[in-house]
Formats: sequence, structure tokens, C-alpha cells
Amino acid sequence: MNAPLPPGSDTLALLHFTGEDRPGLTASLTELLASFGCLIIDVNQTVNHKSLLLGLLIQIPHQHDGRQVIAQLESLGHQLELKCKHKLVSPEDYDQWVTRQGKSRFILTLLSRAVTAEQFHAVTRMLADQGLNIDIITRLSGRPPREGHVKLTRACIEFSLRGEPRDSKQLKASLLELSSQLDLDLAWQRDDAYRRIRRVVALDMDSTLLQGEVINELAKEAGVGEEVSVITEAAMRGELDFDESLRRRVHSLAGLSADVLPKIAERLELTEGAELLLATLRRFGYRTAIISGGFTYFAKYLQQRLAIDHVYANELEIVDGHLTGRVLGTIVNAERKATLLEQLASDEGVDRKQLIAIGDGANDLPMLARAGLGIAFHAKPVVRQSAEHRVSTMGLDAVLYLLGMRDRDLVEQV
Repeated sequence: MNAPLPPGSDTLALLHFTGEDRPGLTASLTELLASFGCLIIDVNQTVNHKSLLLGLLIQIPHQHDGRQVIAQLESLGHQLELKCKHKLVSPEDYDQWVTRQGKSRFILTLLSRAVTAEQFHAVTRMLADQGLNIDIITRLSGRPPREGHVKLTRACIEFSLRGEPRDSKQLKASLLELSSQLDLDLAWQRDDAYRRIRRVVALDMDSTLLQGEVINELAKEAGVGEEVSVITEAAMRGELDFDESLRRRVHSLAGLSADVLPKIAERLELTEGAELLLATLRRFGYRTAIISGGFTYFAKYLQQRLAIDHVYANELEIVDGHLTGRVLGTIVNAERKATLLEQLASDEGVDRKQLIAIGDGANDLPMLARAGLGIAFHAKPVVRQSAEHRVSTMGLDAVLYLLGMRDRDLVEQV
């Protein structure tokens, strides 16, 4: 029921217009509002498949009869073939609405190859159970063709939320459970200033930027591929000491000709979305880095190929054109990665919360934890369980959605 109009006071009214979208509708409606000197306190407009939904919260000056102004708006809406609903807002209701603006804000990003009704229902039910209010739902991904897909599809829905979760531990458990059960990824972020001003992105190399592990390729050339692959998998799961496992694997490469290095580099396959991610980041002025427990030769090869700004990795010792089976200098292990990330922030003059770190192995966990946004990418189970954010169903370019970018913002597919 509409609130009564207090005599001699301004009128607050909430108006909803719906109908087929076309240019000039909003201009025509606001022209009438302007003629009465109205204030537009809040506005929201969306278009879904040519269907317009326009919401306006307006303040009509007290010298005008609020109901007559609204009647003229409804009449204009009818002329424009728009349906109009209105509700008068009492001062008390308005004050309560303003008070709610102070509540915490969060962003939940849903990532999937294609968003199903089952996924959407499960996510919104979980949010309701946590007592969170959905303010805005935005589709960040473009519309795929109805048929004849030639590339892997991407779908992303962003929920803008208000309130505090009733049970943060249960929320985290629910995010993991839904991701596992429904083949989707869910990223939960506080909607603060840092989310909008991330500036530096650091990536692991092997099994993150690249599809495989370079050391396994080196081991194949040395005739010890199977043996080294087993050690690599155990190390990435966090079952072995990284330093010792690296020394063992590199030792097995002793005597391998350095001539194989460029051959291996040329056959390395990038992870899905890697080129699009880095090209788009570069377009928007982000600084990028490889922080890897792998090897500098291959990291620098990727640096040249993808225009990456910084490289930190392990240096293979080469004497007389052959690998000696040793690495030079300090090993880039888990703690060293985290230290290098903080050094990167200092060198680039940014706050640690402006850093994004992406990795897949147990040796990436400290780095992910120290970044403002740490993302476990197609990660080992121990990493998925521990990391705050995960991408497991899509390529590296999905990271761009976590920054709030839309498909139309991205660099043309490379």
C-alpha cells in the first residue's frame, strides 16, 4: 500500500518501467522529471533480450502535487508503450534504506562453461541461507551462439551482495561443496577499494602458465622421464620437501646437452586463456611476473613471447654445453616465492593487497596467501582446500572476471 503524503513535504516515489527497449525511452522519461525539478536519488536499468527494466527512486519537490506528477509519468509511459508501477516511499522507509547502505558488501563470482538453472538455484539458495541480500546480478560473459560453437564457452555471473554471512566457516565449506558437485567455480571477495585497484599479477609457470611441467620434459630427453614425473607429482601435492626433490630431479639431468633447451621451449603448450589474460592485463596497465620453481631459461622464453615484466626462477648450471645436474643460487621454493612476491610489491610501489598470485602446487600456497587475491588454478587437492579462491573449470582468462571485467573489455582473441 502506498504511504500517505505528508502535507507540505517532498514526495519520494519508486517507479518501475518495463517494456521493449529502444533508444530514447530514458531520455523522454527524465525530460518530464526535469520539468518538475525532481531529484533522481537512485537508478537501475537493465536490458535482457530487448526487454527493458528501468527503476527510478525520485524526489518530487513539495511545490508540486506528487500524485499528479506520477500520473503524468504513467501517462507518458503508456504513450511509450511501457508498463509502469509506482510505490510511494515514507520518510521512515527511506531512512531505513539509507541505514542499510552501511552494511558490508561482497562480490560472488560464478564461473562455468555454461550456467545451468541447477547451478543458479544452488548458489542463490546458499546465499539466502546465509542471510545475504542480492542487490545486483550482472552477466560479465558475452552471449554464446545458439549452436555451432567453435571454441570452449565461458559463462560468468557476478552477484553484488549486502550483509554479513551468518556462518563464515559454513559459507566457505558450501562454496567448496557446490564447486565440486556442480562443475563450477565460486569466488568470494569483499567489495572494497582494493578489489578495484589490483595492479600486479604474479603467475607460477609449470602447470599454471604452461600445461605441463618443464622438468618432466627435460627428464624425457635425459631418459629418466617416468622416474622424475613421479617425484614431481608428489612434490606438487606437498608430500616431499621441495628443495630436496628439486635437487634429486635436477641431478638426474646431469650430462644432458643444453642444445635440447630451445627444442623443449618451442614445443611447450600454453594453458587455455594464457595469451588472452596477459594481453588484456597489459592493455589495462597491469604489471606481470613469473615466480616459478622451474627454470629461468624457459621463464625468459615466455617473458619474450608474452611480454611479461619480471621473471624469478631457478638457474640451471651449464658447463661446456651440458647440464651439470645442479642449480645456481637460492632455490625458489615456497617461502622464497612468497618473499619474491613481497619484493615485487615493493619494487612496483604497490600495497600487498593490490597483488594477484596464481598457482597450482603446494609450493604456491604461501605466495597465494600473501597476495590480495590468491587463486588456485586447476590445483592439487591440498591447494584447492587451502586457497581462498579457485579456478578449476575454465582457463586462465577466467581471472579477468574476478577483476570485474566483461567480455567486451577483453583484448580481441589472439
